[in-house]
Amino acid sequence: MKRVLGLLSIAVLIASCSSAPEGSLMPGGAEGPPAGGPPGGKPTAVDVSWIKTKYTDVAYATKSETQKLDLYLPNEGTGPFPVIVEIHGGGFIMGSKSGEISPMLEGVKRGYAVASISYRLSGEALFPAAVNDVKAAIKFLRANAAKYNLNPDKFATWGGSAGGNLSAMAAMSGDVASLVDPALGNASVSDAVQAGVDWFGPIYFSTMDAEFKALGTTGAMGATNSSNSAESKYLGKVIGTPEAQSLIEAASPLTYITSSAPPLYIQHGTADRNIPITQSVNFAAKLAAAIGDDKVVFEKIEGAGHGGSQFNAAENAAKILDFLDKYLK
Repeated sequence: MKRVLGLLSIAVLIASCSSAPEGSLMPGGAEGPPAGGPPGGKPTAVDVSWIKTKYTDVAYATKSETQKLDLYLPNEGTGPFPVIVEIHGGGFIMGSKSGEISPMLEGVKRGYAVASISYRLSGEALFPAAVNDVKAAIKFLRANAAKYNLNPDKFATWGGSAGGNLSAMAAMSGDVASLVDPALGNASVSDAVQAGVDWFGPIYFSTMDAEFKALGTTGAMGATNSSNSAESKYLGKVIGTPEAQSLIEAASPLTYITSSAPPLYIQHGTADRNIPITQSVNFAAKLAAAIGDDKVVFEKIEGAGHGGSQFNAAENAAKILDFLDKYLK
């Protein structure tokens, strides 16, 4: 089943959120400052008081203080539970675990364990550090599946904006050695996942400006092909220059598509001016060609921007969980 979707653009992060034009879309996945909060800060409070079993600030690696996760287990059922790994947005520059987790917590009510992870941001470490961290978190959870009552064979990733890119990267590049840092531990454990969710993630950085132009608009956060863009800061090279091209390829989920890639659910707002919708359109089409239309859901959210209430609504989360149920239950 194939539907039209929309993607997100993280583009330029301005030095301070308060200096952004009024009403502009910030890199966190919604209008206004990212839900995850400022770099190194506390995430926005999310009510998890109803969850009986939770583990917070669990270190999944020890290279950085950032490498921690929160794990929430279902109140009912005996397990072992399938796992959703939630990956926050923030332009690879800001945000932290559990700040954007509300939609995923609907999964806890359905019998999923949900792990929300922090990862090294671009101010601390450049690409591929964030990807290394996502994979390290998956490896840690799988290696400790018995301890936390998790099903090691049923993992999915779910993220928005920069987290959408990282979710898609994790899904497409399972066990790709070049994206694994052995120093983070659990080297012999697989980091492959069985399904993924990409909310408006940037997929191929160097074409975003041209895609916005073809759509008759420009990115709300400025040019991606600029030294000031979030993507350039993430790679440590200016998007659009020859020096950046190999890194752009390595940071794109498109590079890792194979016929054995897992199923993916992609959503994108039609009014998103952070990431051109054609990023998601092209990604969905290429993935469907490789694994089949029936395994790729590509859905546009009419009138939605870069995240927001239409994505976070319980009824929207329910659709995505229906999709994950087919592959994880």
